[in-house]
Amino acid sequence: MQANPKSPWPWRHILITGASSGIGRALAEALAAPGVTLHLGGRDAARLAEVAAACTAKGANALPHQADVRDAAAMAGWINAAGPLDLVFANAGIGAGTGLGFERPDDARAVFETNVTGVLNTALPAIAAMALQPPGADGVRGRVAVVASIAAFVAAPGAPSYCAAKAAVQRWAEALDATERHRGIRLHSICPGYIRTPLTARNRFPMPMLMEPEEAARRTLAGIAAGRLRVAYPWPVYAMARLVGGLPPVWRAAMMQRFPGKD
Repeated sequence: MQANPKSPWPWRHILITGASSGIGRALAEALAAPGVTLHLGGRDAARLAEVAAACTAKGANALPHQADVRDAAAMAGWINAAGPLDLVFANAGIGAGTGLGFERPDDARAVFETNVTGVLNTALPAIAAMALQPPGADGVRGRVAVVASIAAFVAAPGAPSYCAAKAAVQRWAEALDATERHRGIRLHSICPGYIRTPLTARNRFPMPMLMEPEEAARRTLAGIAAGRLRVAYPWPVYAMARLVGGLPPVWRAAMMQRFPGKD
C-alpha cells in the first residue's frame, strides 16, 4: 500500500473497537488525516460522536458505529459492510479484579465475554474479509492488531480473569500470525503497561511508568509499522512482568498478594 503523504502512517482504511476512550480514542486521533477512513466502534454513542468529530476536524472520514463486541452477528455485519480494511484494532476491553477480596462470578464471565469472545468477534470476520482483498505493494492484504496487555505475562491473584483473558488473546494472535502471514495477513499482539484510562483510574496500587494514551498510541503504531509481531511497552515494565511471571507460582502469589486487588 502507498503511504498517505499527509499522514505519518501508511494505512488508509482502519477499524477500531473501543474507540470512545483510552487507547482506542488515542489511536483514532493519531491516525486521523485527509484521505483516511476511520470506522469507529464503541458502546457509548455520545463519546463516540466526540471522537468522530475530533477525527473529522483533522480531515479524516470518521464513521462512528455503536457496537457491542459480544454480538457476533452484529460485528460481522459491521465489518463486512466496511469495505476494504488495511488495519483493524480489536481493542475493546473491560477490567475486573478482587477488590472485594474475591472475584465475582459475573465479573469473570463479563471479562471473558468482552476481552476474549469480543476479540474473536472482531478479528475473525476481519481476517476473512482481508483474505479476499488484493495484496498491497508490501505483499500484505491487511493487519489485525489485538490489544492484550503486559498483564498477559503475569498470573496476578488480584486480577485473575483479566490476566487470563489477555494471555489468551496474546497467545492466539501470535500463534495465528505464523499461518496467516502465508496468505498475506499479519497479526500483532499489543501489550501495553499501565495507561492512564478510565480502566486504570480505579486501581488502588502504584502503577509504575504510567503512560498517557497518546504515547501508547504512538508506540503501538510505530511497532506495527515496523512489522513487529509483539509490541510490548514500556520495556522496563515488560521485563519485570516476564521476570515475575517466571517465578514459581507459590512465590509469585505470595509476593503479589501483598498488593491491593484490582477493583
